[in-house]
Amino acid sequence: MKYNVDIPIDELQKPTTGHGGHQPLNPHDEVLPKGWVGEKSTKSLPCDILIQHDFGIKVRDGAKLYSDILRPANGSSKVPAIICWSPFGKKFNGMTSLSFMGPYNLGITGADLSGLEKFEGPDPADWVPQGYAIVHVDSRGSFNSEGTMAIMGTQEAEDGYDVIEAIAKQPWCNGNVGLAGNSHLAIIQWFIAALNPPSLKAIAPWEGCGDLYREQFARGGIYAGDLFDDTIQKYMLRGNHGIESFSKMFKQHPLATADANDWWNDKRPDMKKIKIPTYITGTWTNSMHGMGAIRGWLEVACEDKWLRWHPYQEWYDIWGNPQAKEELFMFMDHYLKGIDNDWLQTPKVRMAVLRFGETDAIANKVVEDFPIPGTDYQKFYLQSDSTMSNTKSSTAENGTMSYDGQTGFLSFKHTFEEKTQIVGLPKAVLHMSCKEYDDMDIYLILRKLSVTGEEMWNLNIPWSAVPVKKIADIPELKRTEVLLYKGPTGILRASNRKIDTSKSMHENWPYYTHDEVQKITPGDVVRLEIGIWAMGIEYEAGESIVLEVSGHSRGIVEFGKDKQHTDNKGQHVLHLGGEYDSHLILPVVPLL
Repeated sequence: MKYNVDIPIDELQKPTTGHGGHQPLNPHDEVLPKGWVGEKSTKSLPCDILIQHDFGIKVRDGAKLYSDILRPANGSSKVPAIICWSPFGKKFNGMTSLSFMGPYNLGITGADLSGLEKFEGPDPADWVPQGYAIVHVDSRGSFNSEGTMAIMGTQEAEDGYDVIEAIAKQPWCNGNVGLAGNSHLAIIQWFIAALNPPSLKAIAPWEGCGDLYREQFARGGIYAGDLFDDTIQKYMLRGNHGIESFSKMFKQHPLATADANDWWNDKRPDMKKIKIPTYITGTWTNSMHGMGAIRGWLEVACEDKWLRWHPYQEWYDIWGNPQAKEELFMFMDHYLKGIDNDWLQTPKVRMAVLRFGETDAIANKVVEDFPIPGTDYQKFYLQSDSTMSNTKSSTAENGTMSYDGQTGFLSFKHTFEEKTQIVGLPKAVLHMSCKEYDDMDIYLILRKLSVTGEEMWNLNIPWSAVPVKKIADIPELKRTEVLLYKGPTGILRASNRKIDTSKSMHENWPYYTHDEVQKITPGDVVRLEIGIWAMGIEYEAGESIVLEVSGHSRGIVEFGKDKQHTDNKGQHVLHLGGEYDSHLILPVVPLL
Protein backbone atom coordinates (compact mmCIF):
# COMPACT_ATOMS: atom_id res chain seq x y z
CA MET A 1 0.00 0.00 0.00
CA LYS A 2 1.47 3.36 -1.06
CA TYR A 3 0.82 6.65 0.73
CA ASN A 4 1.78 10.24 0.00
CA VAL A 5 4.19 10.23 2.96
CA ASP A 6 7.09 7.96 3.81
CA ILE A 7 6.14 5.53 6.55
CA PRO A 8 8.63 5.44 9.44
CA ILE A 9 9.41 1.95 10.71
CA ASP A 10 10.22 0.74 14.22
CA GLU A 11 12.16 -2.43 14.75
CA LEU A 12 10.44 -5.28 16.55
CA GLN A 13 11.98 -7.95 18.72
CA LYS A 14 12.36 -11.19 16.81
CA PRO A 15 10.03 -14.09 17.56
CA THR A 16 11.42 -16.35 20.26
CA THR A 17 10.26 -19.83 21.18
CA GLY A 18 7.86 -19.72 24.09
CA HIS A 19 7.08 -16.02 23.96
CA GLY A 20 3.31 -15.76 23.73
CA GLY A 21 3.22 -19.49 23.03
CA HIS A 22 5.27 -19.05 19.85
CA GLN A 23 6.84 -22.06 18.18
CA PRO A 24 9.24 -22.17 15.20
CA LEU A 25 7.56 -22.42 11.81
CA ASN A 26 6.49 -26.05 11.39
CA PRO A 27 3.42 -26.72 9.23
CA HIS A 28 1.80 -29.92 10.47
CA ASP A 29 -1.48 -31.37 11.68
CA GLU A 30 -2.22 -32.40 15.25
CA VAL A 31 -5.29 -33.90 16.88
CA LEU A 32 -6.11 -32.94 20.45
CA PRO A 33 -8.25 -35.74 21.91
CA LYS A 34 -11.53 -35.37 23.72
CA GLY A 35 -10.78 -34.69 27.38
CA TRP A 36 -7.57 -32.76 26.66
CA VAL A 37 -6.87 -30.05 29.28
CA GLY A 38 -4.51 -27.15 28.70
CA GLU A 39 -2.07 -25.48 31.06
CA LYS A 40 -3.80 -23.23 33.67
CA SER A 41 -7.18 -24.56 32.56
CA THR A 42 -9.67 -26.95 34.08
CA LYS A 43 -11.86 -26.98 30.98
CA SER A 44 -11.61 -30.22 29.05
CA LEU A 45 -12.34 -30.64 25.35
CA PRO A 46 -15.76 -32.16 24.64
CA CYS A 47 -14.56 -33.60 21.31
CA ASP A 48 -11.44 -34.26 19.25
CA ILE A 49 -10.04 -31.10 17.63
CA LEU A 50 -7.79 -31.07 14.57
CA ILE A 51 -5.23 -28.26 14.51
CA GLN A 52 -3.54 -27.32 11.24
CA HIS A 53 -0.48 -25.49 12.54
CA ASP A 54 1.19 -22.77 10.44
CA PHE A 55 -1.18 -22.95 7.51
CA GLY A 56 0.22 -20.48 4.98
CA ILE A 57 -1.86 -18.24 2.71
CA LYS A 58 -0.30 -16.05 0.04
CA VAL A 59 -2.01 -12.64 -0.34
CA ARG A 60 -2.13 -10.41 -3.41
CA ASP A 61 1.33 -8.82 -3.08
CA GLY A 62 2.99 -12.22 -2.59
CA ALA A 63 3.44 -12.08 1.19
CA LYS A 64 2.59 -15.29 3.03
CA LEU A 65 0.56 -15.06 6.23
CA TYR A 66 0.40 -17.95 8.68
CA SER A 67 -2.54 -19.21 10.70
CA ASP A 68 -3.60 -22.06 12.95
CA ILE A 69 -6.89 -23.66 11.94
CA LEU A 70 -8.82 -25.51 14.64
CA ARG A 71 -11.71 -27.60 13.33
CA PRO A 72 -13.63 -30.83 13.88
CA ALA A 73 -11.33 -33.84 13.60
CA ASN A 74 -13.86 -36.15 11.95
CA GLY A 75 -14.17 -33.98 8.83
CA SER A 76 -17.45 -35.65 7.90
CA SER A 77 -19.21 -32.42 6.89
CA LYS A 78 -18.24 -28.96 5.76
CA VAL A 79 -18.28 -26.21 8.38
CA PRO A 80 -18.23 -22.40 8.40
CA ALA A 81 -15.12 -20.57 9.52
CA ILE A 82 -14.70 -17.76 12.03
CA ILE A 83 -11.51 -15.80 11.55
CA CYS A 84 -9.74 -14.15 14.50
CA TRP A 85 -7.29 -11.55 13.17
CA SER A 86 -4.52 -9.79 15.10
CA PRO A 87 -0.74 -9.40 15.47
CA PHE A 88 -0.52 -10.71 19.05
CA GLY A 89 0.44 -14.28 18.23
CA LYS A 90 -1.88 -17.07 17.20
CA LYS A 91 -0.88 -19.11 20.24
CA PHE A 92 -0.95 -16.26 22.78
CA ASN A 93 -4.06 -17.08 24.77
CA GLY A 94 -6.45 -15.47 27.19
CA MET A 95 -5.34 -17.44 30.24
CA THR A 96 -1.78 -16.16 29.83
CA SER A 97 -2.82 -12.58 29.18
CA LEU A 98 -5.07 -12.40 32.24
CA SER A 99 -2.25 -13.50 34.51
CA PHE A 100 -0.49 -10.15 34.04
CA MET A 101 -3.15 -7.80 32.62
CA GLY A 102 -6.28 -8.66 34.59
CA PRO A 103 -6.57 -8.00 38.34
CA TYR A 104 -8.43 -10.92 39.93
CA ASN A 105 -8.28 -12.47 36.42
CA LEU A 106 -11.26 -10.15 35.81
CA GLY A 107 -13.49 -12.82 37.27
CA ILE A 108 -12.55 -15.36 34.59
CA THR A 109 -11.59 -18.82 35.82
CA GLY A 110 -9.80 -21.83 34.41
CA ALA A 111 -13.22 -23.36 33.76
CA ASP A 112 -14.09 -20.53 31.36
CA LEU A 113 -11.16 -20.92 28.93
CA SER A 114 -9.37 -23.90 27.43
CA GLY A 115 -6.12 -22.15 26.53
CA LEU A 116 -6.80 -22.73 22.82
CA GLU A 117 -8.38 -19.28 22.46
CA LYS A 118 -6.39 -16.56 20.74
CA PHE A 119 -5.99 -13.44 22.90
CA GLU A 120 -9.28 -11.51 22.70
CA GLY A 121 -10.95 -14.17 20.56
CA PRO A 122 -13.64 -16.84 21.06
CA ASP A 123 -12.62 -20.21 22.49
CA PRO A 124 -12.34 -23.07 19.93
CA ALA A 125 -13.26 -25.49 22.72
CA ASP A 126 -16.74 -23.94 22.61
CA TRP A 127 -17.04 -23.46 18.86
CA VAL A 128 -15.49 -26.52 17.24
CA PRO A 129 -17.90 -28.95 18.98
CA GLN A 130 -20.73 -26.83 17.56
CA GLY A 131 -19.52 -27.38 14.00
CA TYR A 132 -17.24 -24.41 13.34
CA ALA A 133 -13.62 -23.90 12.35
CA ILE A 134 -11.73 -21.17 14.23
CA VAL A 135 -8.90 -19.62 12.23
CA HIS A 136 -6.23 -17.80 14.24
CA VAL A 137 -4.29 -15.52 11.89
CA ASP A 138 -0.93 -13.89 12.52
CA SER A 139 -1.39 -10.66 10.58
CA ARG A 140 1.22 -9.22 8.22
CA GLY A 141 4.64 -8.91 9.83
CA SER A 142 3.71 -10.61 13.10
CA PHE A 143 5.79 -13.57 14.23
CA ASN A 144 6.45 -15.70 11.09
CA SER A 145 4.03 -13.90 8.77
CA GLU A 146 5.86 -12.01 6.04
CA GLY A 147 5.98 -8.28 5.33
CA THR A 148 6.17 -5.16 7.48
CA MET A 149 3.56 -5.02 10.22
CA ALA A 150 0.74 -2.62 9.33
CA ILE A 151 -1.80 -1.82 12.03
CA MET A 152 -5.24 -1.34 10.46
CA GLY A 153 -5.88 0.56 7.24
CA THR A 154 -6.13 -0.62 3.65
CA GLN A 155 -3.15 -2.99 3.82
CA GLU A 156 -4.58 -5.08 6.63
CA ALA A 157 -8.05 -4.92 5.08
CA GLU A 158 -6.82 -6.27 1.73
CA ASP A 159 -4.90 -9.01 3.52
CA GLY A 160 -8.06 -9.92 5.39
CA TYR A 161 -10.08 -10.02 2.17
CA ASP A 162 -7.58 -12.41 0.57
CA VAL A 163 -7.40 -14.71 3.60
CA ILE A 164 -11.19 -14.88 3.85
CA GLU A 165 -11.54 -15.91 0.22
CA ALA A 166 -8.74 -18.49 0.54
CA ILE A 167 -10.31 -20.03 3.65
CA ALA A 168 -13.75 -20.13 2.02
CA LYS A 169 -12.29 -22.31 -0.75
CA GLN A 170 -10.79 -24.92 1.61
CA PRO A 171 -12.34 -28.38 1.15
CA TRP A 172 -13.56 -28.51 4.75
CA CYS A 173 -15.30 -25.07 4.59
CA ASN A 174 -18.93 -24.56 3.58
CA GLY A 175 -17.96 -21.28 1.92
CA ASN A 176 -19.29 -19.03 4.69
CA VAL A 177 -16.89 -16.99 6.80
CA GLY A 178 -17.43 -14.72 9.80
CA LEU A 179 -15.20 -12.42 11.81
CA ALA A 180 -15.29 -12.26 15.60
CA GLY A 181 -13.25 -10.99 18.52
CA ASN A 182 -12.48 -8.07 20.75
CA SER A 183 -10.32 -4.91 20.46
CA HIS A 184 -7.83 -5.37 17.57
CA LEU A 185 -9.86 -8.40 16.47
CA ALA A 186 -12.92 -6.12 16.41
CA ILE A 187 -11.41 -2.96 14.91
CA ILE A 188 -10.06 -4.84 11.91
CA GLN A 189 -13.57 -6.07 11.14
CA TRP A 190 -14.69 -2.55 10.21
CA PHE A 191 -11.82 -2.30 7.69
CA ILE A 192 -12.18 -5.76 6.16
CA ALA A 193 -15.97 -5.71 5.95
CA ALA A 194 -15.91 -2.31 4.21
CA LEU A 195 -14.20 -4.08 1.26
CA ASN A 196 -17.09 -6.58 1.10
CA PRO A 197 -15.31 -9.91 0.52
CA PRO A 198 -17.91 -12.18 -1.17
CA SER A 199 -17.50 -15.01 1.34
CA LEU A 200 -17.75 -12.80 4.44
CA LYS A 201 -21.32 -13.30 5.64
CA ALA A 202 -21.37 -11.77 9.14
CA ILE A 203 -19.21 -9.82 11.58
CA ALA A 204 -19.30 -9.45 15.36
CA PRO A 205 -17.05 -6.55 16.42
CA TRP A 206 -16.80 -6.83 20.22
CA GLU A 207 -15.57 -3.36 21.31
CA GLY A 208 -13.99 -1.83 18.21
CA CYS A 209 -12.37 1.62 17.99
CA GLY A 210 -13.52 3.47 14.87
CA ASP A 211 -10.73 6.00 14.22
CA LEU A 212 -7.18 5.31 15.33
CA TYR A 213 -6.14 8.97 15.16
CA ARG A 214 -9.17 10.59 16.84
CA GLU A 215 -10.02 7.87 19.36
CA GLN A 216 -6.74 6.18 20.25
CA PHE A 217 -3.38 7.63 19.21
CA ALA A 218 -4.05 11.37 19.00
CA ARG A 219 -7.38 12.09 20.62
CA GLY A 220 -8.03 15.82 20.59
CA GLY A 221 -4.76 16.32 18.70
CA ILE A 222 -2.56 15.20 21.63
CA TYR A 223 -0.40 12.09 21.27
CA ALA A 224 -1.68 9.22 23.44
CA GLY A 225 0.07 6.14 22.08
CA ASP A 226 2.07 5.19 25.17
CA LEU A 227 0.05 2.08 25.94
CA PHE A 228 0.74 0.82 22.44
CA ASP A 229 4.38 1.97 22.26
CA ASP A 230 5.57 1.02 25.73
CA THR A 231 3.53 -2.09 26.43
CA ILE A 232 1.93 -3.66 23.37
CA GLN A 233 4.70 -2.98 20.84
CA LYS A 234 7.58 -3.56 23.24
CA TYR A 235 6.38 -6.60 25.16
CA MET A 236 3.66 -8.30 23.10
CA LEU A 237 4.44 -7.85 19.41
CA ARG A 238 7.15 -9.82 17.62
CA GLY A 239 8.16 -9.81 13.96
CA ASN A 240 11.00 -10.01 11.48
CA HIS A 241 10.47 -6.87 9.40
CA GLY A 242 9.45 -4.10 11.79
CA ILE A 243 6.23 -2.16 12.28
CA GLU A 244 4.82 1.10 10.98
CA SER A 245 5.60 3.62 13.73
CA PHE A 246 2.73 5.64 15.20
CA SER A 247 4.99 7.70 17.46
CA LYS A 248 7.45 8.65 14.73
CA MET A 249 4.62 9.41 12.31
CA PHE A 250 3.04 11.77 14.84
CA LYS A 251 6.36 13.55 15.39
CA GLN A 252 6.89 13.95 11.65
CA HIS A 253 3.24 14.53 10.66
CA PRO A 254 1.07 15.41 13.67
CA LEU A 255 -1.88 16.44 11.50
CA ALA A 256 -4.28 14.25 9.54
CA THR A 257 -4.24 16.55 6.51
CA ALA A 258 -5.95 14.75 3.64
CA ASP A 259 -3.61 16.01 0.91
CA ALA A 260 -0.43 15.71 2.96
CA ASN A 261 -0.92 12.60 5.09
CA ASP A 262 -3.36 10.01 3.81
CA TRP A 263 -1.79 7.45 6.16
CA TRP A 264 -3.57 8.82 9.25
CA ASN A 265 -6.87 9.09 7.40
CA ASP A 266 -6.49 5.52 6.15
CA LYS A 267 -6.75 4.48 9.82
CA ARG A 268 -10.46 5.47 9.84
CA PRO A 269 -12.72 2.82 8.23
CA ASP A 270 -15.66 3.80 6.05
CA MET A 271 -18.40 1.98 7.94
CA LYS A 272 -21.07 3.10 5.46
CA LYS A 273 -19.63 0.55 3.02
CA ILE A 274 -20.38 -2.39 5.33
CA LYS A 275 -23.39 -4.27 3.94
CA ILE A 276 -23.52 -7.53 5.89
CA PRO A 277 -25.17 -8.57 9.18
CA THR A 278 -23.36 -6.99 12.11
CA TYR A 279 -23.60 -7.67 15.85
CA ILE A 280 -21.89 -4.86 17.78
CA THR A 281 -21.10 -4.67 21.47
CA GLY A 282 -19.87 -1.73 23.50
CA THR A 283 -19.28 -0.61 27.05
CA TRP A 284 -19.02 2.76 28.77
CA THR A 285 -15.92 1.81 30.75
CA ASN A 286 -13.48 1.33 27.87
CA SER A 287 -11.58 4.51 27.01
CA MET A 288 -10.74 3.41 23.46
CA HIS A 289 -13.52 1.49 21.71
CA GLY A 290 -16.92 2.88 22.63
CA MET A 291 -17.27 5.65 20.07
CA GLY A 292 -16.40 3.24 17.25
CA ALA A 293 -19.20 0.93 18.36
CA ILE A 294 -21.65 3.84 18.31
CA ARG A 295 -20.57 5.00 14.86
CA GLY A 296 -20.81 1.41 13.63
CA TRP A 297 -24.42 1.25 14.83
CA LEU A 298 -25.24 4.56 13.14
CA GLU A 299 -23.44 3.97 9.84
CA VAL A 300 -23.32 0.26 8.92
CA ALA A 301 -25.46 0.03 5.76
CA CYS A 302 -27.37 -3.13 6.64
CA GLU A 303 -30.74 -3.43 8.34
CA ASP A 304 -29.59 -6.67 9.98
CA LYS A 305 -27.53 -5.03 12.70
CA TRP A 306 -27.67 -5.19 16.50
CA LEU A 307 -26.14 -3.16 19.33
CA ARG A 308 -25.75 -4.60 22.84
CA TRP A 309 -24.29 -2.13 25.29
CA HIS A 310 -23.13 -4.12 28.31
CA PRO A 311 -21.80 -2.98 31.71
CA TYR A 312 -18.64 -5.07 31.81
CA GLN A 313 -14.97 -4.98 30.93
CA GLU A 314 -14.57 -6.33 27.39
CA TRP A 315 -12.59 -9.48 28.24
CA TYR A 316 -15.08 -10.48 30.90
CA ASP A 317 -17.91 -10.05 28.41
CA ILE A 318 -16.38 -12.18 25.66
CA TRP A 319 -15.00 -14.91 27.96
CA GLY A 320 -16.91 -14.81 31.23
CA ASN A 321 -20.42 -13.66 30.33
CA PRO A 322 -22.60 -16.67 29.36
CA GLN A 323 -25.16 -14.42 27.66
CA ALA A 324 -22.55 -13.03 25.28
CA LYS A 325 -21.43 -16.52 24.25
CA GLU A 326 -24.96 -17.81 23.74
CA GLU A 327 -25.98 -14.84 21.63
CA LEU A 328 -22.88 -15.03 19.46
CA PHE A 329 -23.71 -18.68 18.75
CA MET A 330 -27.25 -17.74 17.71
CA PHE A 331 -26.02 -14.91 15.48
CA MET A 332 -23.39 -16.99 13.69
CA ASP A 333 -25.65 -20.04 13.45
CA HIS A 334 -28.25 -17.94 11.68
CA TYR A 335 -25.95 -16.26 9.17
CA LEU A 336 -23.16 -18.82 8.63
CA LYS A 337 -25.22 -22.02 8.88
CA GLY A 338 -28.62 -20.75 7.77
CA ILE A 339 -30.34 -22.05 10.90
CA ASP A 340 -33.83 -20.69 11.40
CA ASN A 341 -33.46 -19.91 15.11
CA ASP A 342 -34.81 -17.06 17.24
CA TRP A 343 -31.99 -14.64 16.46
CA LEU A 344 -34.16 -12.25 14.45
CA GLN A 345 -36.33 -11.73 17.54
CA THR A 346 -33.33 -10.36 19.42
CA PRO A 347 -33.94 -6.69 20.32
CA LYS A 348 -31.98 -4.42 18.00
CA VAL A 349 -30.67 -2.14 20.77
CA ARG A 350 -30.03 -2.82 24.45
CA MET A 351 -28.43 -0.48 26.95
CA ALA A 352 -26.65 -0.73 30.30
CA VAL A 353 -26.59 1.80 33.12
CA LEU A 354 -23.76 1.92 35.68
CA ARG A 355 -24.55 2.68 39.32
CA PHE A 356 -21.02 2.77 40.83
CA GLY A 357 -19.97 1.77 44.32
CA GLU A 358 -20.97 -1.67 45.52
CA THR A 359 -24.15 -1.82 43.43
CA ASP A 360 -24.18 -3.94 40.28
CA ALA A 361 -25.09 -2.24 37.01
CA ILE A 362 -28.39 -2.41 35.16
CA ALA A 363 -28.06 -4.53 32.00
CA ASN A 364 -30.09 -5.51 28.92
CA LYS A 365 -32.52 -2.59 28.94
CA VAL A 366 -34.30 -2.68 25.58
CA VAL A 367 -34.57 0.73 23.90
CA GLU A 368 -35.92 1.83 20.54
CA ASP A 369 -32.66 3.23 19.17
CA PHE A 370 -29.39 4.88 20.12
CA PRO A 371 -29.06 7.71 20.92
CA ILE A 372 -32.21 6.96 22.91
CA PRO A 373 -35.30 8.67 21.45
CA GLY A 374 -36.68 11.28 23.82
CA THR A 375 -33.27 12.15 25.28
CA ASP A 376 -33.37 15.54 26.99
CA TYR A 377 -30.07 17.28 26.28
CA GLN A 378 -29.92 19.52 29.32
CA LYS A 379 -27.46 22.39 29.65
CA PHE A 380 -25.73 22.84 32.99
CA TYR A 381 -24.08 26.27 33.17
CA LEU A 382 -20.81 26.59 35.07
CA GLN A 383 -21.02 28.98 38.01
CA SER A 384 -18.33 30.98 39.81
CA ASP A 385 -19.17 29.16 43.07
CA SER A 386 -17.98 25.87 41.49
CA THR A 387 -21.47 24.55 40.88
CA MET A 388 -23.43 23.76 37.72
CA SER A 389 -26.98 24.95 37.23
CA ASN A 390 -29.74 24.40 34.66
CA THR A 391 -30.14 28.19 34.59
CA LYS A 392 -27.61 30.79 33.57
CA SER A 393 -25.92 32.87 36.24
CA SER A 394 -28.12 35.66 37.54
CA THR A 395 -25.28 38.11 37.05
CA ALA A 396 -24.89 39.69 33.64
CA GLU A 397 -21.19 40.31 34.21
CA ASN A 398 -18.45 38.12 32.81
CA GLY A 399 -16.57 36.13 35.42
CA THR A 400 -13.35 34.16 35.38
CA MET A 401 -11.77 31.23 37.19
CA SER A 402 -8.26 29.93 36.56
CA TYR A 403 -5.88 27.07 37.24
CA ASP A 404 -2.22 26.30 36.57
CA GLY A 405 -2.11 24.82 33.08
CA GLN A 406 0.40 22.15 34.06
CA THR A 407 -0.77 20.99 37.47
CA GLY A 408 -4.10 22.52 38.45
CA PHE A 409 -7.78 21.94 37.81
CA LEU A 410 -11.24 23.36 38.38
CA SER A 411 -14.32 21.42 39.40
CA PHE A 412 -18.05 22.12 39.12
CA LYS A 413 -20.73 20.12 40.94
CA HIS A 414 -24.42 19.49 40.43
CA THR A 415 -26.45 17.49 42.96
CA PHE A 416 -29.53 15.65 41.73
CA GLU A 417 -32.78 16.10 43.62
CA GLU A 418 -34.30 12.89 42.24
CA LYS A 419 -33.10 9.67 40.63
CA THR A 420 -31.63 10.57 37.23
CA GLN A 421 -30.12 8.51 34.42
CA ILE A 422 -27.66 10.08 32.01
CA VAL A 423 -27.25 7.85 28.97
CA GLY A 424 -25.72 9.01 25.70
CA LEU A 425 -23.32 11.62 24.39
CA PRO A 426 -22.31 14.56 26.59
CA LYS A 427 -20.39 17.66 25.49
CA ALA A 428 -18.78 20.69 27.13
CA VAL A 429 -18.68 24.17 25.61
CA LEU A 430 -15.99 26.22 27.33
CA HIS A 431 -14.77 29.77 26.79
CA MET A 432 -11.09 29.90 27.69
CA SER A 433 -7.97 32.02 27.38
CA CYS A 434 -4.28 31.98 28.27
CA LYS A 435 -2.17 35.14 28.54
CA GLU A 436 1.17 33.35 28.60
CA TYR A 437 0.94 31.03 25.59
CA ASP A 438 -0.65 30.44 22.19
CA ASP A 439 -2.19 27.02 22.90
CA MET A 440 -3.96 25.03 25.60
CA ASP A 441 -4.51 21.32 26.17
CA ILE A 442 -7.82 20.73 27.92
CA TYR A 443 -8.74 17.51 29.72
CA LEU A 444 -12.19 16.89 31.14
CA ILE A 445 -13.57 14.10 33.30
CA LEU A 446 -17.02 13.56 34.78
CA ARG A 447 -16.88 12.11 38.29
CA LYS A 448 -19.68 10.75 40.46
CA LEU A 449 -19.97 11.68 44.15
CA SER A 450 -21.90 9.83 46.83
CA VAL A 451 -24.59 11.46 48.94
CA THR A 452 -21.89 12.19 51.52
CA GLY A 453 -19.60 13.78 48.90
CA GLU A 454 -17.10 10.96 48.43
CA GLU A 455 -15.68 10.19 44.97
CA MET A 456 -17.17 6.96 43.63
CA TRP A 457 -15.73 4.27 41.35
CA ASN A 458 -17.39 1.61 39.21
CA LEU A 459 -16.32 -2.04 39.25
CA ASN A 460 -16.22 -3.24 35.64
CA ILE A 461 -17.18 -6.85 36.36
CA PRO A 462 -19.91 -8.33 38.60
CA TRP A 463 -19.24 -8.12 42.32
CA SER A 464 -19.82 -11.86 42.53
CA ALA A 465 -16.68 -12.36 40.42
CA VAL A 466 -14.17 -10.75 42.83
CA PRO A 467 -12.96 -11.78 46.32
CA VAL A 468 -13.67 -8.37 47.89
CA LYS A 469 -16.93 -6.77 48.99
CA LYS A 470 -16.27 -3.06 48.48
CA ILE A 471 -14.15 -0.66 46.44
CA ALA A 472 -12.12 0.35 49.49
CA ASP A 473 -10.84 -3.23 49.80
CA ILE A 474 -9.22 -3.22 46.34
CA PRO A 475 -5.45 -2.66 46.73
CA GLU A 476 -3.89 0.30 44.94
CA LEU A 477 -1.89 -1.94 42.59
CA LYS A 478 -5.08 -3.56 41.31
CA ARG A 479 -6.85 -0.24 40.63
CA THR A 480 -6.30 -0.33 36.90
CA GLU A 481 -8.48 0.84 34.05
CA VAL A 482 -9.56 -2.68 33.13
CA LEU A 483 -11.02 -3.22 36.61
CA LEU A 484 -12.26 0.22 37.67
CA TYR A 485 -13.87 3.23 36.00
CA LYS A 486 -13.85 6.84 37.16
CA GLY A 487 -16.03 8.39 34.48
CA PRO A 488 -16.05 9.64 30.87
CA THR A 489 -13.41 12.01 29.56
CA GLY A 490 -13.03 14.78 27.00
CA ILE A 491 -9.74 15.89 25.42
CA LEU A 492 -8.85 18.76 23.08
CA ARG A 493 -5.81 20.81 22.08
CA ALA A 494 -7.18 24.29 21.42
CA SER A 495 -5.23 24.69 18.18
CA ASN A 496 -6.97 21.54 16.87
CA ARG A 497 -10.50 22.85 17.53
CA LYS A 498 -11.60 23.03 13.87
CA ILE A 499 -14.76 20.97 13.31
CA ASP A 500 -16.38 19.52 10.19
CA THR A 501 -20.03 19.18 11.17
CA SER A 502 -20.80 17.18 8.01
CA LYS A 503 -18.63 14.35 9.38
CA SER A 504 -19.75 14.55 13.02
CA MET A 505 -21.81 11.47 13.86
CA HIS A 506 -23.63 13.55 16.49
CA GLU A 507 -23.53 17.23 17.41
CA ASN A 508 -22.16 16.28 20.84
CA TRP A 509 -19.30 14.28 19.32
CA PRO A 510 -17.62 16.80 17.00
CA TYR A 511 -15.45 15.56 14.16
CA TYR A 512 -12.20 17.48 14.53
CA THR A 513 -10.52 17.72 11.13
CA HIS A 514 -6.96 17.91 12.50
CA ASP A 515 -5.93 19.31 9.13
CA GLU A 516 -4.58 22.69 10.27
CA VAL A 517 -3.19 24.35 13.37
CA GLN A 518 -5.23 27.31 14.64
CA LYS A 519 -3.11 28.84 17.37
CA ILE A 520 -4.87 31.08 19.87
CA THR A 521 -3.86 34.67 20.46
CA PRO A 522 -2.54 35.02 24.02
CA GLY A 523 -5.16 36.70 26.15
CA ASP A 524 -8.00 36.27 23.65
CA VAL A 525 -11.04 34.18 24.61
CA VAL A 526 -11.64 31.11 22.42
CA ARG A 527 -14.77 28.97 22.33
CA LEU A 528 -14.03 25.23 22.58
CA GLU A 529 -16.50 22.43 21.87
CA ILE A 530 -15.19 19.33 23.61
CA GLY A 531 -16.90 16.02 22.93
CA ILE A 532 -17.00 13.77 25.99
CA TRP A 533 -16.91 9.97 25.72
CA ALA A 534 -20.38 8.43 25.81
CA MET A 535 -21.73 7.58 29.26
CA GLY A 536 -24.51 5.64 30.98
CA ILE A 537 -24.70 6.40 34.71
CA GLU A 538 -27.53 6.47 37.26
CA TYR A 539 -27.59 9.05 40.06
CA GLU A 540 -29.74 8.60 43.13
CA ALA A 541 -31.31 11.61 44.81
CA GLY A 542 -28.53 13.40 46.69
CA GLU A 543 -25.71 12.03 44.53
CA SER A 544 -23.71 14.47 42.41
CA ILE A 545 -21.94 14.80 39.10
CA VAL A 546 -18.69 16.77 38.95
CA LEU A 547 -17.01 18.23 35.87
CA GLU A 548 -13.25 18.57 36.30
CA VAL A 549 -11.38 20.88 33.89
CA SER A 550 -7.59 20.54 33.75
CA GLY A 551 -4.50 20.78 31.58
CA HIS A 552 -3.58 17.14 32.14
CA SER A 553 -5.26 13.76 32.39
CA ARG A 554 -6.95 13.03 35.70
CA GLY A 555 -8.07 9.55 34.67
CA ILE A 556 -6.69 6.25 35.91
CA VAL A 557 -2.94 5.97 35.36
CA GLU A 558 -1.58 2.66 34.05
CA PHE A 559 0.53 1.00 31.36
CA GLY A 560 2.69 4.08 30.66
CA LYS A 561 -0.22 6.51 30.60
CA ASP A 562 1.50 8.63 33.24
CA LYS A 563 3.53 10.15 30.40
CA GLN A 564 2.30 13.59 29.49
CA HIS A 565 2.45 14.92 25.93
CA THR A 566 0.74 18.16 26.85
CA ASP A 567 1.67 21.63 25.65
CA ASN A 568 0.70 24.08 28.39
CA LYS A 569 2.22 27.18 29.95
CA GLY A 570 0.95 29.64 32.50
CA GLN A 571 -2.62 29.97 33.74
CA HIS A 572 -5.67 28.66 31.93
CA VAL A 573 -8.58 31.03 32.40
CA LEU A 574 -12.19 29.84 32.17
CA HIS A 575 -14.72 32.56 31.32
CA LEU A 576 -18.29 32.23 32.51
CA GLY A 577 -21.37 34.36 32.95
CA GLY A 578 -22.53 37.23 30.79
CA GLU A 579 -21.66 36.61 27.15
CA TYR A 580 -19.66 33.47 27.98
CA ASP A 581 -22.13 30.63 28.43
CA SER A 582 -19.62 27.94 29.41
CA HIS A 583 -21.72 24.85 30.01
CA LEU A 584 -21.95 21.07 30.10
CA ILE A 585 -24.59 19.24 28.01
CA LEU A 586 -25.88 16.02 29.56
CA PRO A 587 -28.15 13.44 27.84
CA VAL A 588 -30.87 12.84 30.44
CA VAL A 589 -33.23 9.95 29.58
CA PRO A 590 -36.49 8.59 31.01
CA LEU A 591 -35.61 5.98 33.63
CA LEU A 592 -34.72 2.66 32.01
